[in-house]
Order: sequence, then C-alpha cells, then structure tokens
Amino acid sequence: MKIIYSDRHRLHAGDKEMYRGQLVPCFEKPERADFVYDAVKARNFGAILEPKEFPVSLIERVHASRYIRFLEKAWDLWSAQGYTNDALPAVWPVRGHRTDIEPDHFAGKFGLYSYDSGTPLTAGTWAAAKTGADIALTAQQIVAGGERAAFALSRPPGHHAGADFFGGYCFINNAAVAAQAFRDNGAKRVVVLDVDYHHGNGTQNIFYDRSDVMFLSIHGDPRTEYPFFLGHADETGSGEGVGYNKNYPLPAGSSNALWFDALGDAVRRINEFKPDALVISLGVDTFADDPISKFQLREPEYLKLGAQIAALGLPTVFILEGGYAVAEIGHNVAHVLRGFEDAV
Repeated sequence: MKIIYSDRHRLHAGDKEMYRGQLVPCFEKPERADFVYDAVKARNFGAILEPKEFPVSLIERVHASRYIRFLEKAWDLWSAQGYTNDALPAVWPVRGHRTDIEPDHFAGKFGLYSYDSGTPLTAGTWAAAKTGADIALTAQQIVAGGERAAFALSRPPGHHAGADFFGGYCFINNAAVAAQAFRDNGAKRVVVLDVDYHHGNGTQNIFYDRSDVMFLSIHGDPRTEYPFFLGHADETGSGEGVGYNKNYPLPAGSSNALWFDALGDAVRRINEFKPDALVISLGVDTFADDPISKFQLREPEYLKLGAQIAALGLPTVFILEGGYAVAEIGHNVAHVLRGFEDAV
C-alpha cells in the first residue's frame, strides 16, 4: 500500500483553541501526523511518496469558490490588521441572518465561513490544507490507476469542512475531494464511509442531495457529542439523495459489539449500492483512551475494522481524520491498515 505524505502539514500548527469555554492548547497538532508517519514507516507498508500538485479547481468541485478564495487570502487579511497571533472566529450568522452577502470586515468574513471557535487560522493553514487535498488527490489517482488501496496521510483533517464552511479542525474536505475525483474519472458510484468518533457533518453537507455518492457515518450521538447539529438517524438525504445518507449515532460509551453491529449494517448497504470505489474517513478517536471521545476500540478492533473494509473488495483510499491520543494514534492507524493488508 502506497502512503502519500508531506511534511508541509507542519505549516499548520495552532497555538490555542476554545474548548468548553477555555483557551487550551490545540488537540489537533503536528505530532499527530508525525506519530502516524513513524508507525507506518516502521511497518513497511509500502513506498512513502510526496504528493503531486493539483489545480485548485479540483477542490472547487466540492467547495464553493468564494469560500476557497477566502481561505487562500485569509491570513493576509488578518495579518494586514497588524495581528501576528492565530485567528479564532467569534461571531456567526445564526438563524435569520443573511449568508448571501460576504461582509467586508474580516471578523464578518471569518464568521461567515466558520461554525466554531476551536479551529484556529495560522500563517500556514492554507498551505497545509491545500497540500492535504493534493495528498488525497494523489492517493485517489494511484488507486484509480489500478492499485487496490492507498493511504493519504494528511493533516489538518477534513470531514467537518462543508461546501462553504470550516470547523472541527477542518478546512478542506479531503474525503469529498477524493470521492469527487473518482466520479470525475469515470466511477459511477462512490461510497464515503466515515469511522471517526465525530460525525462527518461536512461530508454529509456536500453530498446530501446526491445519489451517486453514498455517505455513511458511525459516530457519537450528536445530542451529546460534537458537532451537535448534524448526524441524527433521520437524516437520510434530500431530493435525489434520499436513501443515500446513513447515520449511525451511538451513545457515548457504547460497546464494541454495538459499534460493529453498525459497521455490519453499513457493509450491507455498501454491498447493495455496488460502488466502484470506496473512500474511508479514517478517524481513530474511537480509541478507548482518546481524550475527547468516548468509544472503546483498541488494537483487536482496529485490525478487525481493516479486515472488514478489505472484505468489501473495492478500490480504497484511506484518508486520515481524527485521533487525539497522540502517542497511540500511529499504532491505531497502522492496525487498521495491517488488518486491511492481511485480509487482501
């Protein structure tokens, strides 16, 4: 399995985030990818490759152009006001407010395109996020070219980024970019399976009214878990997309048996859909000791997860999402990939 990686992820290194009303050191930090890199390199999964560079237009296949234009220039706008510290949004257009007009003031622009105060903008955010999309597109290209699987080892993560908003540490939705690239290169049907602890609200937002990309997510119940406002079981799609969005919200502290029951149903639906390609939003914050999550998975479960993904028999792109028990994240990702490789 080829691994796509760039150390440009380190350009995005936030200082503080707002968490439960306090400014705390960022949970999403460069060490996450470093630990994963060390773990997959040590296990010799395959060649570790630098990403190719792709045009921004491929990102705009799933993201609004005005949103991407904002991300490209956001740090320049912020620093032009004399600031050198990271930027955190603080005002948002809630119900009844307009979103069709982009404010001139930076604070308004920043709030228009965001939904939380836990996702800092840094001087290197755009460069790191764009490289993350390039990593996902490189992995997709490798798999579309005939490889069974590839792993996009990228950060910041992406599955909380919607068509025109960032949040949850995410700016560009790498899984959605890869899925769309499969479609644009001839795949008739694509599945995105999200196994992160937190619902992939951004991915759902992007594909919710489409029948060519099925989205399935196994996650903590949004009544108590971030991102709170999407991820319920009754969200099944709209228009042509009805029936192609499936959420599995599980109570915090759910057993591994319950988690794998959900995965089993997801596998059944994927087989019925008969996709041409599979994208895995691989979050390992389902780990029992993750500091901000409440599932119970450990090494045996990650090996089992990889094996069950392999059993689908599909061209597969794995894309790194969450996982915040930093010392363990590399091992957990490696166990998923090992389970997959051993079952192929």
